[in-house]
Formats: sequence, structure tokens, C-alpha cells
Amino acid sequence: MSDEISSPLLRLIHGNGLIDDLQYEEVVGEIKRSAAPAIQVLQDFGIMKLDDILHVEATALGTEVISLKDREISAEALKLIPAKVAQMYHCLPIALLDGILQVALAEPLDPATSDEIHFAAKRDVQIVVADPADILKGIERFYGQEENETFSQILKELDANKDIAREVVEAGDDAAAAEALANEVPIVKFVNLVLQQAVLDRASDIHFEPFESEFRIRYRVDGALYEMAPPPKHLALPVTSRIKVMSNLNISEKRLPQDGRINITVSGKQIDLRVSCLPTAFGESIVLRVLDRSSVSLEVESLGLPKYVYDFVTEVIQRPNGIFVVTGPTGCGKTTTLYSCLRRVNAIDSKLLTAEDPVEFDIEGIMQVAINEAAGMTFAKALKSFLRQDPDIIMVGEMRDLETAQISIQASLTGHLVLSTLHTNDSPGAVTRLVDMGVEPFLISSTLMAVLGQRLVRTICKNCRTPFEPTEQQLSLLGLSPYDLGDKVFHYGRGCSTCNDTGYKGRKGIFELLVVSDAIRTLINDRAPTVVVRQKAVELGMVTLREDGLRSIFDGDTTIEEVVKYT
Repeated sequence: MSDEISSPLLRLIHGNGLIDDLQYEEVVGEIKRSAAPAIQVLQDFGIMKLDDILHVEATALGTEVISLKDREISAEALKLIPAKVAQMYHCLPIALLDGILQVALAEPLDPATSDEIHFAAKRDVQIVVADPADILKGIERFYGQEENETFSQILKELDANKDIAREVVEAGDDAAAAEALANEVPIVKFVNLVLQQAVLDRASDIHFEPFESEFRIRYRVDGALYEMAPPPKHLALPVTSRIKVMSNLNISEKRLPQDGRINITVSGKQIDLRVSCLPTAFGESIVLRVLDRSSVSLEVESLGLPKYVYDFVTEVIQRPNGIFVVTGPTGCGKTTTLYSCLRRVNAIDSKLLTAEDPVEFDIEGIMQVAINEAAGMTFAKALKSFLRQDPDIIMVGEMRDLETAQISIQASLTGHLVLSTLHTNDSPGAVTRLVDMGVEPFLISSTLMAVLGQRLVRTICKNCRTPFEPTEQQLSLLGLSPYDLGDKVFHYGRGCSTCNDTGYKGRKGIFELLVVSDAIRTLINDRAPTVVVRQKAVELGMVTLREDGLRSIFDGDTTIEEVVKYT
């Protein structure tokens, strides 16, 4: 288990010798499984009492433990921490003593959080330790009735703030001035609110896009992009600088792409944000990929595979060697499918290695290697080293080139199971893609076991799902006629407050499994085109993406439009 997953509190307690290695591993395993805070798990397992844990934290910080039971808090202290900051960071201001603000933190050992509170309060802060449950009750009591600052309120404040507009002009290309601007309270507050709102809206990506005359912020929710109220154009520089500060990127580098990572806590959940920074004609475009550990279930059962696909996949990943490929466009859940397969075969008697660009989730017991092209760490180089690490199963994030494909095939031929992804439109296209790369057909036919094609379609909101009679035109899009329907019912989402009037909430997978049988191997060796491979696979019983989409329509899970759009 990586230290990134175990908490600072747990590392402190383990480092002080208060728990042994076995207890440490048990607690770390439970945190990974349930996403519960370390302080809770230590108590639930009966390893330590709350008072002892709080005392350890206070000693490490050189501060005191205070009781919040029936404690009154001065209005003066409460005014210094806005409701949004208190709720986002689980902090409660206690008192203002000689100009220093005393703040109780639910996770007092996190230095980044104390820095954020210092910025928000605009004064020196002294962290004190208290029962996290009492802190949350205090936040509810003192801030619960107060209307939270909304996105539009902060935008109005920033619009009216002439100082920031002036400072942006004065900053120019000065990196120090840009960093000072990025740490100003209104900017910190604004970026935090954007990130928090995105996580609460279940966004998978957040886009910050500077144009000639405007600065856009968009969220991707369930695969569709939604635009927020656009902030003033002059905020592009301080907002992108703020994100670069949070992800430890070089503020002064504006000509080259950069990648980084941000870890934040929203509503008590640990959220990873993957940051991609791209220079454009009018400033830097930044896209954040939101990785919420607690909302992703990495179990094969939770992927929604049809029974025959589930049975085949669970059998194929138990084989001693061969290649299993998952294919589809970017963002269709290929990595999640492979992670779930790895979790299934991750046992004490198997050595698992992955090469990923980047590592999205940390999985206990698996050696995960991040690809870094700039430093010369390519997929091919990682794979060559893997073969000297005595692995049983290898996952290659993506077969991008001939060298990577050849080493993957070599690994398979020498007794390793290889899992990988390819970017193709359907599963038969994966075979042709490998041939186009320059891989010899006889090597593909002797190592490739199966290709799983997948897409994610939006699911109809359960709250406003409504049956309807499709028109002949809608049916013709699916290649159906009214006579094919029988008593089948079609549904759509009317739109309600639960789904933000979109009619959709959440996504599900649709799948297409190409099993490489003897007949398919013959076609591969003959370099048959994709369309011939597809026809033969359908003859042999392959259910296409479109047909699996129809299953989801008839089950009332998705709409005609979604299936037509993605298949």
C-alpha cells in the first residue's frame, strides 16, 4: 500500500511504535476498502481510543486538545472563515487571541489545509485538535443556517474587484507577481468553489478555456459538457496560476505543456485531480480529470457486463498466458475494466506489474509504473524491464506503437498474461490495427485471446423516466421496423431537479466481445479486412455494440439517441 493512500495520522502512529506492522496493514486495507478516515478505523478495530489518538496529534503539532462540547464561539472568529471554507476543509474557528486565529481541524496533520485556511482568514492561524465528530457538528451548528456563498456571488465580487484587474495587467510575465496573485483570497476562494461544485455535480473533467474575448469554464458530466457562468476575461491568468500552484507546476513556463496532480478533500472524500496544461493562442488551457476513489468500484461484477461476457472475461483472465485487449475511444472506461480484472486476479501467489500513463488509481499488491516520455521512460522501456522482474501478469496502459506491441507479444509467448488497451472503433478493428502497426499476423493469431469493445451511454434518470411510442424515423435509425417491436416499451427522461433537467443521470457500459476462435485466426493469418472479420464474428455469435445497446434500450436503461450516438 502506498503512503499516498494511508493517512498522515496513521503514518505518525505507526512511526511512534503505537501500532505494529500487522495492525498498520489491517487499518490501511480497511481505509482502502471503505474510504473511512483513519481515526474512525483505529477506533472501530479497538486499536486505540479517541483521546489517545487526539493526544498523539496534538503532541506532534506542539498544540493542545480542546473540547467543543457546549463551547460558545465568538462571532468575531466565525466571521474570519467563510462557510464554504469551513465545509470544504472541515475546520471550525474557535477564538481570536492576540490577532492569531485558533482553528480546530478534522485532519490537523495536513499542512496544505492549514495553508488554505491561512489564506482564507488573512491572518496567522494556530491549529488545535478536537474530536472530528464535534467539529462537524459545530460547522453544522454555526454555519448550517448561513447561506453558502454561491458561484454567482463570488463572480460579482470578482467583477467588482478592480484591484485584481489592475494587478493582472501589472503582473505581465513576472512569475513572482503571478504567484502572489494566485494566492489572493478571492482567487483561492473562487477556484476552490469551482472544484467543489464540479465534484458535487459528479463531473469527470473540468475545462478552463481562455479565448480572445472570454474565459470559459465547462464541466463534463456523464459524457456531456455543460458551461458555467463565464468569469471575467482578466481572471484567466490568476485562475490558471492558482491551479498551477496547487499542482506544483512551473508558473513561469507558458510555452510547453505540463502535467501535474492535485489532492483535495471535498465533503470528507479524498479526490485526485489530474492536471493537464496546454499553451494556446490566448493563454493556457487547463483540463482537470476528476478521480474520486470512493465512487469507483473496481469489481468485475459492478461493470455491468452481460452474463456471457462476464463468464468469458472472468475465465480468460485466469489463463496463464495470452493477450486480452479492451478497445474503445478515450473516456469509455477501458482502464476501469482492466483495473477490475487486475483486482480479480490480484492474489498472493501472482506478481502483477502495470505500465500506465499516468497511474490513475493505486491498487494494493500491484507494482504500478508511471510512464514518463520526457524522462525517457516509455512503454517499450518499461516492458523490457518488466520481463526481468519475474511477473505473472502484465498490464500495458496502451499499445501505441510497433515496439510496444512486439514486446507484449513476446511477453505472452514466454508465459505471461498481458492485458492492454487499443483505440479503435470496434473489437474486430483491433486486429487490423495491430497488423497496420506492422505486427506479423501469425504472431497476433497465436497470442490474442479476445478483444472487448466498449462504450459508455448515459442512463435515463430513474426519477423522471417516462414511456413513449417511438416514431418510424427513430426506429429506422436503429434498423428496426414497428413489426419488430412486439410488446417492447421505450423510455426517455422528461427532466427534473434530480438530473438537472437533462433526463439522464449516470452512465452504463455496452459491450462487444470478439473471441479469437480458429475461424478468426485463419482470417487474421490471411490479412482479412476488418469488415470480413466482423462478418465472421457475427456469424459465430458475436453480439455487436448496437445489439447490446438495444438490450439497454429495451431494459429501460437508456434512450434511442444515446445508442445511435455511440454505436
